[in-house]
Amino acid sequence: MHLTKQEEKMLDGEMGEVAQRSLRLLVRLGEIYGADRMIPVGSVQVAGVSYKSLGDPGLDYLEDIAAKGAKVKVLTFLNPAGMDMENWEEIGFPEEFARNQIRVMEAFRNLGIVVTATCTPYLAGNLPRFRESIAWSESSAVSFSNSVIGARTNREGGPSALAAAICGVTPNYGFHLDENRKPDMVIDVDAELEFSSDYGALGYHVGKLVKNKIPYFKGLKNPNTDQLKALGAAMAASGAVALYHAEGFTPEARDFDVSKLEKISVGKKDIKATYEKLNTGDMPDIVILGCPHASLREISALADKLAGKKLKKPIWICTSRVMKEAAIRMGYVSIIEKAGGRVVADTCMVVSPIEDMGFGTVGVNSGKAANYLPGFCNQKVVFHDVDELVKRCLK
Repeated sequence: MHLTKQEEKMLDGEMGEVAQRSLRLLVRLGEIYGADRMIPVGSVQVAGVSYKSLGDPGLDYLEDIAAKGAKVKVLTFLNPAGMDMENWEEIGFPEEFARNQIRVMEAFRNLGIVVTATCTPYLAGNLPRFRESIAWSESSAVSFSNSVIGARTNREGGPSALAAAICGVTPNYGFHLDENRKPDMVIDVDAELEFSSDYGALGYHVGKLVKNKIPYFKGLKNPNTDQLKALGAAMAASGAVALYHAEGFTPEARDFDVSKLEKISVGKKDIKATYEKLNTGDMPDIVILGCPHASLREISALADKLAGKKLKKPIWICTSRVMKEAAIRMGYVSIIEKAGGRVVADTCMVVSPIEDMGFGTVGVNSGKAANYLPGFCNQKVVFHDVDELVKRCLK
């Protein structure tokens, strides 16, 4: 692998121990995947932020490299933390967990990382341009940036993303290269998709079929960005899809002739069967929306559904701190809270310790959350569209 003189100095330890270790990791990764060189990255998004996933070893590591003076070289955002960083006590997150999560965030801050904890960084101030190389690690953010924006990133692990942030480069392989962004098969959709949960069901079904291949969708009817976000998130969770194309809706879809590719048909029976498969519970203890983190449009829609009503069971909608502040200004948060709901920032149901907070069955409209909650949080799942979930909380 060719390294620049600057990179050789970094590898020789002239820029500090942490930078040396970080570049060594990236070089080894590049050697494994046959990269010819390092390339600059425009931004980074680091996963492995919740204390629930890091534990004490991860916390110790972050505090150690921060104490050694390491700093990131490019704009770097964080994946969701394990709790709402400002209102954790009021919401009921465990105190010991909170103390450790605060230490995690302080270590990241000392590294020069923007402590905006979200899986939708493109909605919160970290928006890459078309064909820009980046190093992002959260699976739904990787899918959205590759597919809907047309930026270029591999599905980085937390350590490799952090290394890229410290060094400002990433190995030139995988989805950074034109030849690796071609679709492998066509998904012909013949089903009415109205809700984001429908797109989540489609994504879950297709992810199981294609694994880590690149699907090309035909037949989608004017999806908005929230629905494309839900589609990609579910495929990344049930399979390992990091890039998809959608005819007429994603920027690189026009670049490919797909007439000779294998075709897989997906109909309404497949969508219905996926809903049935993902439902493992009956009546939710709580409904949690916002996986991936909710946009302002999704928060506004929930406020409209709850205006003037009273909930008998709680509803949370998870989002970034940036979106919550905008929702406060628009009065959406006040409407949701008056009904008995919460707009929860910085975290989500998958990476927070909800199993220790008295919940056993969670209602979601996210295919990604429905896939992860049973294993990660020991929860039963009620998977449905947002209208039905709200209805069940009003009964």
